[in-house]
Amino acid sequence: MSTTTAQLRKVTVSTPIDEILAIVREDGGVIIQGMLSPDQIERINREVEPGLQEMTPGGKHADELMTEFHGRKTKRLTNLVTRSRTFATEVIDHDLVHALAEAVFHEESGTYSMTAAQVIEIGPGNGAQILHRDLENWFPFVGMGPDGPEVVINFLIALTEFTDENGATRVIPGSNHWPDFEDRGTPEQTIPAEMSAGDVLFFSGKTAHGGGANQTNDFFRKAVSFGLNAGYLVGEEAHPFVVDLELAKSLSPRVQQIIGFRSQYPKGSPGLWMVDYTELADTLGL
Repeated sequence: MSTTTAQLRKVTVSTPIDEILAIVREDGGVIIQGMLSPDQIERINREVEPGLQEMTPGGKHADELMTEFHGRKTKRLTNLVTRSRTFATEVIDHDLVHALAEAVFHEESGTYSMTAAQVIEIGPGNGAQILHRDLENWFPFVGMGPDGPEVVINFLIALTEFTDENGATRVIPGSNHWPDFEDRGTPEQTIPAEMSAGDVLFFSGKTAHGGGANQTNDFFRKAVSFGLNAGYLVGEEAHPFVVDLELAKSLSPRVQQIIGFRSQYPKGSPGLWMVDYTELADTLGL
C-alpha cells in the first residue's frame, strides 16, 4: 500500500479555500503556516498553564486500552472554552476555521458543531500513540470507507515547536483513500507533521494518524486540538438545557442516558458526551 506524497504540503492563511481543500482531499491533511500569531500563542499558553499545572500525566479513562491511547506521560486539558479566552474568542471564531468548515459541511450537513477541544501536552518519554481515524467515534462511517461523508475535521495547533524527536503528530498521507478504513496502517507508513508554533495541521477524519513518541529528555510538546463534526450528529432536542437536574436525578439511569444526562458508548467508541473522559453522570452526581 503506497501513500500519495512523501510529506505533508504547506499553505498559508491567504491560500484560497478551494486549494487548501483540494490538498486535503488528495493527501488527507495539510499544514497551514502561521495561522496564529506569536502573541496569540503566548496568551493561550499562559491561559492554560494553571490547568495543566493542576493535572498529573496519564489517561483518566477507566478502559486500560484508552489509558494507553491517551498517553501515560501525556496531559489532556479539556473545556478550553472556559479555560482560554483567546481560544473562545479568536481561535474557534477564526474566519479561516469557519470558511473551511462551511466548505466541508455545507452541502451534506448545512451546519456543524465542535465535538471536542483540548490541550494535548506530550511529555518526555511518552510512546507513540495508537494510529486511528477520528471518524471511528461514529462507527457506521468506518464501513463506508472513502466514499462516505466527511463527518469530522480536525485542527491541531502547535503551541510549541513540533519535531520528529519531540512527538510531532504522525500522519499517513493518502490513507483517506484506502478502501478499508479498519486498516489503520503501520508506524513505518507515517510521516511527522513538523511545525512551528502557530502553525496548524488541518486534516480529515478519514486520515490515519497518531501522536508521535517524545524522545527528548526535557521537552513538552504542546498543542491545541479541536474537531468539528457534521450538525446531523446531534439530537433534535437539547434536553439537558430544559430538563431540571433535580428532575433528572429522580429518573432511571436508562432514561437519564437517552435524555443526555449520561454518557453514550456507541459501538467502536470508548465514550461520547463525556467530561474530561469520564462518565457524565459522575460529574452530575447521578
